[in-house]
Amino acid sequence: MADLTATGPAALRRSPLAHLTDALRAATVTGPRAVALAEWPCAAMVSLRVDPASPAAGRIAQALGATLPARCGRTASAGSRTTLWLGPDEWLVVAPPGAPAPTAELAAALGEEPGSVVDVSANRTVLELRGPAARQVLEKGCALDLHPRVFGRGQAVSTLVGPVPVVLWRTGVDSYRLLPRSSFADHLARWLMDAMSEYALPEVD
Repeated sequence: MADLTATGPAALRRSPLAHLTDALRAATVTGPRAVALAEWPCAAMVSLRVDPASPAAGRIAQALGATLPARCGRTASAGSRTTLWLGPDEWLVVAPPGAPAPTAELAAALGEEPGSVVDVSANRTVLELRGPAARQVLEKGCALDLHPRVFGRGQAVSTLVGPVPVVLWRTGVDSYRLLPRSSFADHLARWLMDAMSEYALPEVD
């Protein structure tokens, strides 16, 4: 019988892009137009729904160590966890691979008030795109204005990249995290690798 103790599920879990690990590494472009793509496998994610004006929202913010973001594009970080705004009463709490999903503590903070706290760690994966050419790669298939004056560090929005719906999260000057549904992850990864390929070619004077 499978071991389903605290360490059992982690040992059995396989990320949606495990089969592309070598391909992602091989797609890395170096030089002045460098860009790299990697999976942030098995990140912990919790879907949170609650009335932002309710007492429960205050308790949840206390449990997270940060106030829930109040409008589109905003995020709030505390320690290793970041809360992304998805809607007026909806957020996604993301923690790094290996970290436990804070489902129990958030459910306790919600209590009996209307809302929901659901572990959705298996629902999405995280792709990290970084390097000087990262923004240009995204601009091939994203209609958003990604200029830093408009889409700054720490912002996250729901959008399309290529044909795939994602949550797009800018984490640094030249780094982005893309959160697609697990079933679309392979398609998105291959689209991004194809979009990256031209930056490995010599620039034409």
